[in-house]
Amino acid sequence: MKKRALLMLPFIALLLLPVSCGRQEAESGGEDETRQQAVELTVWGAEEDMALLQEIAAAFCSRYAGQADLQITCQPQSESSCKDVLLGDLENGADVFTFADDQVAALAAAGALDPVENAASIRAENLSAAVEAASVGGTLYAYPLTADNGYFLYYNKDFFDPEDVRTTDGILAAAEEAGGKFAMDWTSAWYVYAFFGNTGLTVGLNPDGLTNYCTWNSTEGPITGVDVAQAMLSIAASPAFSSRTDEDFVKGVRDGSVIAGVSGIWNAAAVQEAWGAGAGAVKLPTFTCKGQQVQMASFSGCKLIGVNAYSAFPEWAARLAEWITSEENQRLRFERRGQGPSNSAAAASPEVQNSAAIAALLAQSEFSQLQRIGGSFWSPVTEFASSMAEGNPSGASLQAQLDRMAENIMSR
Repeated sequence: MKKRALLMLPFIALLLLPVSCGRQEAESGGEDETRQQAVELTVWGAEEDMALLQEIAAAFCSRYAGQADLQITCQPQSESSCKDVLLGDLENGADVFTFADDQVAALAAAGALDPVENAASIRAENLSAAVEAASVGGTLYAYPLTADNGYFLYYNKDFFDPEDVRTTDGILAAAEEAGGKFAMDWTSAWYVYAFFGNTGLTVGLNPDGLTNYCTWNSTEGPITGVDVAQAMLSIAASPAFSSRTDEDFVKGVRDGSVIAGVSGIWNAAAVQEAWGAGAGAVKLPTFTCKGQQVQMASFSGCKLIGVNAYSAFPEWAARLAEWITSEENQRLRFERRGQGPSNSAAAASPEVQNSAAIAALLAQSEFSQLQRIGGSFWSPVTEFASSMAEGNPSGASLQAQLDRMAENIMSR
C-alpha cells in the first residue's frame, strides 16, 4: 500500500519515528536462506497515546521478529475525526487506526472495514457493551479497545457529603454555601443529552443511517420539552452553576474555583492531582423536573481499533490490532493512561475496580445509551442549550426554541 507523505513539525518528529525490528539479512548469510517478508504498517492513534503505541508496537515487533521484517510507524490522528480523514483517501490511509465507536457504521458501509475474522474469540474476551459498540447489524467490524467513553460527576469531598451529590439541587446548595462552582458543558450536545435521555423524550438515528428522529419538543407525555427547558433554566439561575468546556473545567479544578463538575475518565489524573484525597467520583445526579427527581442520562461509547480493508498486509494488520487490544496491553493502557478496559479480564482486575472514576462510570452505565446520532444533531442542541445556560436572554418562547431545535436535528 502506498503510504501518505506527511509534513512533520520538529516537535512531533520523534512521535513519527518507525519501530523496526525485523532481520535485514538471514542469520546464516547463506545464499539459500529465504529473506523474510518486509511488512510496513502505519498506525493512527491520539497524539497523547503516541508514547504508549510506540511501546506496544516495539513489543509486537520483538514478539514476531523471527517471522517478518516488520516496520511500524505510529502517527497522531484524532479519534473523533478519524473516519473523515480515512475516507478521504482509503488506499493511502493507516493500516490500523483508533476511532470512536459512533463511526463504525459509516466506515463499514464505505468498505473501509471488513468483518473481523476471529469474531467469536473477540466477543468472548470483551464486555458485551463494547462488542455491541464495535458491531453493525450483529457483525463485528472492529476490535474493542476501551469501554470508558462516557461521563459522570467529579466532586471535592472537602465541600460535599455523599447525600449532597445525589441531586443537582444538593450539589448547587452546597456549592453556593462554599462559594465554588458546579461545572457542566452546555455548549456540547454530548453532555446536554443528560437532561433528555431519561424523560421519555427521544432522539436517535433513522434506519437510513444519516438522518435523525427527535421528540425533544413534544408537548405530550409525563414530561414535555418545555418541562426540561424550565429545569435547565432553574439550574442555570444558580450562582454556583457554570457552563464551561472540559478544558475550562480542568482549569477551574486546578485554581480551586470549580469544586464539582461533569466530565469523563480522561480528566481523572488532573482531578486527582488537584484534589488529592478529596477527589470523589459518582454517577450523575438527579435533577428536578416537573416536581420530580429525574436521573441524568449519558451517552456512552468505546474506542475501537480498525483494520483498513485496503491494507497491503491485512493479516499482519489484524494481528497488530489484536495485539494492541489484548488483555495485557489494555492493562498497560489503564496503568499509563487511566483508560477503562473493554477486555473483561482486565476490567475485572483489582486495579481497575479500585478506581473511583471507573466505578462511577460503571454505575452510570445503567443510565447510558450508545451514541448513535447523525451529524445534524450537534449544532441545534448547542444553540438551544447555550440559550438556556445564559438564562434565555432573548426571551423567546421555550416551545419555539424547542421546535426549531428538533426541526434542525431532523434535517438532512
